Amino acid sequence: MKLPHLHCSTALLSVAMACSVLTGCGADVATTAVTTTKLQAEQAKQAAAQAEQIKAGLAQAAQRAEAAASAADSQ
Repeated sequence: MKLPHLHCSTALLSVAMACSVLTGCGADVATTAVTTTKLQAEQAKQAAAQAEQIKAGLAQAAQRAEAAASAADSQ
């Protein structure tokens, strides 16, 4: 009678170990996903800052062009 009980315990232990391994893999995947999301958010933030710099540069260039055109008209 003890052999079947021992067999069940071994099977339960195997299932428990498999669950532990799979849970560990899930945690790694979740951690990787969070890290990737954070990196993508930082890249988006940097891209937005670069876009603002480009817009500011274009606005300055437009102002210089207007000033040059105005100066040329007044001569």
